[in-house]
Order: sequence, then C-alpha cells, then structure tokens
Amino acid sequence: MPPQTSDQRWAALAAAGDQSAFRTLYRAHVRPVYWIAQGILGSPADAEDVTQETFVVAWRKLPGLELQGESILPWLATICRFQAANRLRQRRRDQAHTTEAADDQLPDVVSVEEQVITAALAARIAAEVGTLGDLDREIFRLCAAEGYAYQAAAEELGVTHAVVRNRLSRVRTQLRGAVKEVRDA
Repeated sequence: MPPQTSDQRWAALAAAGDQSAFRTLYRAHVRPVYWIAQGILGSPADAEDVTQETFVVAWRKLPGLELQGESILPWLATICRFQAANRLRQRRRDQAHTTEAADDQLPDVVSVEEQVITAALAARIAAEVGTLGDLDREIFRLCAAEGYAYQAAAEELGVTHAVVRNRLSRVRTQLRGAVKEVRDA
C-alpha cells in the first residue's frame, strides 16, 4: 500500500473527530476555497461566508469521505461551488422580495462553464502543488496558505530568508503557468 499523502492522513484523522487535523486542512486550503467562492460570487463578504460554510459542511461530511486523490481540494471545491450556488439562489429570492434596486453584480445564471473551469483550476493547482518537493511544498504552505512572512517561514524551516523568497518565487511562477494552461484550454 503506498504511503498516505498529508491530505489523506489529515482527512482520516479529522474524520475520526480530530479537530487539530481539521484545522490543519483548513489552513492548507482556506485560500484556494476562498478564491473559488470569490470567482463565482464576486463579493468578498459572500465569499468569506461561503468559505466558512464550505468548511462547516466538510467537517460534517468528513466521516463518510473516501478521498479519491492525494488532495482534498477538489472535494472542497465541489462543496464550495454548491454553497456558492445556494448563495446565488438566496440572493435572487431576496431580490425578488424587495423593492430595492437590482444588484448589478448578480449574474443572471450560474455559468456551468465557469464552474467546470473553476473545478479544473482547483484540480490543476492541487496536482501542481503535489509535484513540488517537500521543502517547496512547506514554503508554499507556510507563506501562501498560512500567511507567514518570509523570515518567519525561514526560521520555521531552518533555511535562509533568500531560500524562502527564491523558492516561493519559482513555485508561484510554476503555479501561474498551470493556471494559464487551464484558462487557455
């Protein structure tokens, strides 16, 4: 049996009720989930709400999850898209029952094409992060997902500030390439 990925290990622990493991998954994936919600909803406030709702649903559904890949992000992205669609329906209902001016930011329909692109994008980013070496993946997790400053990440990992800065720059360039591939497809 191949060794488990960190997402598989943390998901199994969280499914058994380990709140610390779930917090680790949350910190690792909250930003990509937020970006997906923001892309669908176009509202930072709604995106924050949907991101939180996504993780509440994920916590409830984890005990029944059989993680198919190495990353939990595609599963979280699916939950997020459903939560965002629910938020859009709620907006429409609220709008239909009010005399206030129409919200120009509200799309008329949820674009299936955009949802497919968003799912593909999340899967591609997760796959690309999976190809990173251990140090690069840790630098990305600390700086991009958890918001560490370069120096703090360097101290945490026992490397120099320059190593963190240079490796993170290369990782971001690599991920931008992956995002461009999905957007151009």
